[in-house]
Order: sequence, then C-alpha cells, then structure tokens
Amino acid sequence: MPYTPSGFFCDRLIRERERRDGEGSLNKPVRFNGQDFCFQRQECLQTKNLFEDESFPATVESLGFKELGHKSNKVKNIVWKRPKLQEICENPQFIVGGASRTDICQGDLDCWLLAAIACLTLNEKLLYRVVPQEQSFSEGYAGIFHFQFWRYGDWVDVVIDDRIPTFNNQLVFTKSAERNEFWSALLEKAYALHGSYEALKGGNTTEAMEDFTGGVTEFYEMKEAPKELYKIMKKALERGSLMGCSIDLQSLVPARFETRTVTGLVKGHAYSVTAVEECKPSQHKDNKVRLVRLRNPWGQVEWNGPWSDSKEWTSLSKSEKEKLQHQSAEDGEFMSFEDFKKNYTKIEICNLTPDALEDDKIHKWTVSVNEGRWVRGCSAGGCRNYPTFWTNPQYRLRLLEEDDDPEDNEVGCTFVVALMQKNRRKERKMGANLFTIGFAIYEVPREMHGNKQHMQKDFFLFNSSKARCKSYINLREVTQRFRLTPGEYVIIPSTYEPHQEGEFILRVFSEKKNTSEIENRIEADHPVPAPASAGEESEEDQQFRTIFQEIAGEVSTGDMEITANELKNVLNRVITKDKDLNTEGFSLESCRSMIALMDMDGTGRLNLQEFRHLWNKIKQWQGIFKHYNADQSGSINSYEMRNAVNDAFRLNNQLYDIITMRYANENMNIDFDSFISCLVRLEAMFAFQAFDQDGDGTIRLSVLEWLQLTMYA
Repeated sequence: MPYTPSGFFCDRLIRERERRDGEGSLNKPVRFNGQDFCFQRQECLQTKNLFEDESFPATVESLGFKELGHKSNKVKNIVWKRPKLQEICENPQFIVGGASRTDICQGDLDCWLLAAIACLTLNEKLLYRVVPQEQSFSEGYAGIFHFQFWRYGDWVDVVIDDRIPTFNNQLVFTKSAERNEFWSALLEKAYALHGSYEALKGGNTTEAMEDFTGGVTEFYEMKEAPKELYKIMKKALERGSLMGCSIDLQSLVPARFETRTVTGLVKGHAYSVTAVEECKPSQHKDNKVRLVRLRNPWGQVEWNGPWSDSKEWTSLSKSEKEKLQHQSAEDGEFMSFEDFKKNYTKIEICNLTPDALEDDKIHKWTVSVNEGRWVRGCSAGGCRNYPTFWTNPQYRLRLLEEDDDPEDNEVGCTFVVALMQKNRRKERKMGANLFTIGFAIYEVPREMHGNKQHMQKDFFLFNSSKARCKSYINLREVTQRFRLTPGEYVIIPSTYEPHQEGEFILRVFSEKKNTSEIENRIEADHPVPAPASAGEESEEDQQFRTIFQEIAGEVSTGDMEITANELKNVLNRVITKDKDLNTEGFSLESCRSMIALMDMDGTGRLNLQEFRHLWNKIKQWQGIFKHYNADQSGSINSYEMRNAVNDAFRLNNQLYDIITMRYANENMNIDFDSFISCLVRLEAMFAFQAFDQDGDGTIRLSVLEWLQLTMYA
C-alpha cells in the first residue's frame, strides 16, 4: 500500500525517539491512538458520562467491510449493547471466579484467536499482563476498559468502550460459558484494533499467541516432527509457552471446513494444547502412558477415542486422576501422545522467552529486533529469482561464540530468524493480503567483515546462500532455526515477487552472543575535483565564463553575480547541447537549490567563484549520470539511481527509500534534472555535520535554527 513519505518517516522518527525514552516496554506501553486509560476513566467519572471510543465506534464499519459490511444482511439486526445498561444479563462481571480456559466460547468468527486466548489462561502472570485486573462493572465503572498487546516490537495499551455487538440479546462474537462474564468478549474487541471484527476472520493461532506474549513461534509438521517432540512440548509448557494444534483439510472446499470426524475431532479447526503428562495405569505394569490434553474453543465437541471420558480412566488411581485434573465434562480432552501424532497435522509452539526454544537445556539467548520496509522501485527487490534481489534491505549478523552443548558433536552457533510482515490484517479492508515472504542468509567474505556497506549485485551473482527459509509462504511470520559456524553473515528478507511495498520486523534469537544490525553507514565520500586554473580552462569552461560574464554583466552594476533564473540560462545553454544527456535542462526550482547550496555570503546570488565551484560538482555528477544512462534515454531507473547516488554518497537503506519516493516519477525513473536536484539536496544536508561538534552523529537545533536551515536548502 502507498505511504505518504513525510508522514511515514516523521512517525517513524518519533517512534524511534520514544523507544529511546523507554516507550513500548511492558512498564511503559505505547498508548494506542494516544488514549490514556486512567486519565479518560477519571474524566468520565467526573462528568458522569460513559466512555465512547471514537476510534472504534458502534457502527457497521467496526463490524466489517464485506461479509459484515453495509451490504450484508447479517448486520441488519445486530445491536450494540453495554452489559451494565442493557438487558444482556443480570449482574455483569468482568471476571467470574478467575479467568480460565472454560471462559471462552466461539461466536461467529474463526477459532484461531480463541485457541490462543485459551492458552493464555494457563499462565496467570501472562494473562493479567494482557488483561489488567483493576477493571470491573461496579467500582469505578465508566464504560471504559483496556488491554495490552505486543505489536511489532512494542507493547501497546488499547483502550475501548464496553459496547458489544449482540443479536437477539446474545453476544455475536466471543462469549463466556458464564453468561454474565465479559472479559473474553472485551479482549476480542480490543484485539480488533486491526480495524474491525471481520479483519480478525481467518488467521493462525500463533499470530495471536505472539501478540499476547511477544514470544517467538516454531512450527512442526507431525509427519516431520523430531523424535524428541514429546520432550519439547513438555518443556515448553513447563516454561509457560503457548501451544496450538490443528488438523489440515485434504480439500480446501469451503463447505468442508470445520467438519467433524467420527472420533469427535474437527478438521480445519484450531485447538489449544493445555497439558502433556505421563501416567501409570495398573494394567501397564512398569510402562507409563504419555497423554496430551487439548481444549476445543467451541467448549463442546470433543475426542471420543481412547483416554477420552472412557474406560481407560478406571485403571488409574485416585491420586493419578487428581494429578491429571481429569473431569468428565466437555471442557477439554485427553488422548495418548501416539493418537495425538496420528490425528493432528501440525503443532505451533509460542515460546515466551528465547531460552524456552526447542533445546532440552535452558539457555540465556540474545535477541535483536530490526524494523524494515520494502519500497517499490528501491528496496522491494523480490526473491533470488529476480535481478533486483540485491536491493532488498540487508542485515548483518555476527555469530561470535559456539554453542556450549552442540548436538551430535556438530560445531556451530544456533540461532532463530523470524521475519514478520506488518499491518496487512489492518489493511485488509483496502484489499491488502499477506505477501509471500521469506529470507536468505549469505556468508560475508572475511575481507569485508566490519564493513556495513550494502552488498552489491555482483556479490549475489557469484555467491550462493549459506542458509535460507524452507519456503516462501504467505503467513504473517516466517520462522526457522539454523546452526552456522562463527562468522559474519548478511540476512536478506524479501517478498517473493518484486515491487511489493510494505513494512516488516526481523528478529534474531541466538544461544550465544551475537550482533545484528542494518547496514547504516551514512557519509559523504566524494572527491570533488579542484577548480581548474585559467590556463587550464577547457573549451567548455571558457564558454561558461563567457556566458556568465555576458549575463552577469548585463544585470550587475557592482560585483558580477547571477540569480537563479540567470543561472538556469547559463547552465541550460551548455547542458542541452550534450546529446548524451537527452535533457531539456534544469528547472528554476533546481537552480534555486543550487544557489542555496553555494551561496556563501547569503546574497541569494552566485559570483563567478561560487559558480565555478558549482560547475565542478555538476561535471562530476554529470559523469556519474552518463555512466548509468547507458541507453542515452535521458533517465535512469530507481535501481540504477541507488548505485549512482552511492558513487557520490554512502547512505543507509531508509535514505535510499526516501530518495526514490521523492525524486522518481510514476514509472520509477529519474531524469537528469531530478538527479542533480537530489545530489544538491544531499550535499546541502551534509552541511549539518558542521553542527556535530563532538562527532557523536547527533546534533541539537532549535525550531528556529531548523527552519532557517531547511527552508533555504
């Protein structure tokens, strides 16, 4: 989706500054839409008005955009009601008797979110991080509630009102088994910060698991599961990890979604794994039986095979049953681990902290988080199949120490890469779908270690990847574990096809110390030829001097100086004669920028010395442009522009994105005038380095100083 450059980058700079100030942490979450729960609740109590959330109004737009949009018959009889004021129930409560997995029953949306909520209830600390407890329908009630989610690297506090969609006085979406309990319904509404309830339709349990925890998820296909899967599951649950599983459909015919098997399991349906335990039935003598307990978010329809509510339980002692917390009710079901592997297709484990991953032993993992963006025509290069692959964002990873306990005596550093695309669900109503994404990892040659410069096209032509994700896939996040020898690597995240524009977050978890960072070298690195002496003037130089004196002499009574309009005439009388450039010359605005760059005495004009200095720069930049304008079309494409700018300056990926959006036309081409204007602006902006007195890369300006510098640039 397109972005407004000024708004996007301004917001991004603000977000980065907020992070430096601690915003986005658990203790200081970002306020979604700028709303402050405590302040707004107090304000409502003082005015005796119930809170109404303007960002999520009680309208059709908040329900959906297609199946739940204006043209849908489903929404005609939906009424938004407050539990406290309307006759939904008597004595509404936020939480009744503690939040548990039995509090969640599915409404008219898919079950992926509900399965994650059910998993969340198994860890009280996590649950009350997402669902703050200081809320009720009695003390301090003002129709306002709040919840906290992890969202693309930040913890976010989401404020909502308690108007909930109902049909025939029943909640339309998530509800509790207790009719007067509303925490799960309000949690779902807050999670609809993606834009509407319908935006939550269709998803992956791990998506919500990560948003509730900030954790990282690993997938296992049962047919490819490691032999130690039971141990992995048990350790993960002991560490508080969230876990979901499902049975894939053989056919994707819509009518067969969520179909029940003869054993009571439901295909195409998300389940929560709530426990893995071992028991010792009397008839098994010395052998233990491994069991898995699952939760169906429907709150009903359960497994009816062995170890369901069946005869196998009679072989257990009372103490064994109590250990397993078995109840003969439709609130979850046990099955043997072998039946679990036979019946389910895949399992998803969301590890709450990096040290909870796969390994049997607990380690302290290091984490790095990088935000990035694919921009059409600049850094959206597509996968390795495309020649523009090298233009994708690049992240350096330095693996410094080997694992303490390598498996099978294999030496290396274990790490997990997780690539997550941002905001696609939120933009679904505008036609956005998930991109097909993936990543590749290349080893950096030793002679290039420590050099953060963007790896160029030739490197990828002559080097194959050291590792890569198994496949490009249209999920919100692609995650994979690797083991590589210590060294320096570059990670290339990309969409499968080029020119697909969007934001992403790249996370790297490693067992031992590592560093991961975007290439971020920013400097002016361009030799400017010394002005030629009078005796060395070329025919072109002499022509310029003659034209300059002719024009300046016509308008000047004192020192010979020229204005922007006169500069335009001087330059264009020579530049347009160069057939290799195929240009109509410079615009007046470009010439104004040139004068601002070279105007050392603040007159708004150029004297001959300032003009000569400018002309030397233009000749250098003209040579660069000609090199990349090999077809003499008069323009270079946005990918060539990147290399052309790189010949004069060393910039980071974000700046190349800005340049493309600022100077390329609708066909992603840059003409000679725009190219020179860009370099003039860069040259002027590097003058800011003069304010960096201590050389730490940062400067401090007053608003007046900022305006004075930027308005004339």
